[in-house]
Amino acid sequence: MITVWGRDNSTNVKKVLWCLEELGVEYRSIPAGGKFGKTHDAEYLAMNPNALVPCIHDDATDLTLWESNTIVRYLAAQYGKESLWIAEPAARARGEKWMDWAGTSLAGPHRGVFISLVRVAPEQRDEKLIADSIVQCNSLFAIVDAELAKQPWLGGDEFSAADIALAPSVYNLLNLDIKWNDFPNLRHWYQQLTQRPAFKKIVMIPLS
Repeated sequence: MITVWGRDNSTNVKKVLWCLEELGVEYRSIPAGGKFGKTHDAEYLAMNPNALVPCIHDDATDLTLWESNTIVRYLAAQYGKESLWIAEPAARARGEKWMDWAGTSLAGPHRGVFISLVRVAPEQRDEKLIADSIVQCNSLFAIVDAELAKQPWLGGDEFSAADIALAPSVYNLLNLDIKWNDFPNLRHWYQQLTQRPAFKKIVMIPLS
């Protein structure tokens, strides 16, 4: 059994829960973070001293792990060798670079748009930050769109952990009331994701 601590509206927690659903691995979810608290409790800090979500414990390997992309990599390697895990190192690296890109290049502009419009009261919003972040997201979407012009998935010909790491952030941004530039390949990739039952269940929930 895998235990996941986090809240279901967290972009990073969604990655982990979605990955588990895709793999068909049994898990239980304990609400933590945000209004649920727990992350500053001594017991939680002993597992994750960063006081952030998600965090998991895998009973099968007695492993406690934090950092969402690292968790997804672990789950894919441990339980997804016939599905999410890309065995060939060069091919895997080509896909996994998008996992790191999602957590670095896109993360800041994503926060500048999503957090500002969904979790900040209108009178407290920094409109310049929002506008600048939209411009940055458009530029970053163009990079992904160009990659997806060459292949159907970020890791190549098959859906993989690379797609899981990026898609929850893309879902957030595409479902805001913003007129984005035209990205046909990104849109096609996203539409393919919306047909996956696990994506529908975990990621496609109201933004909050």
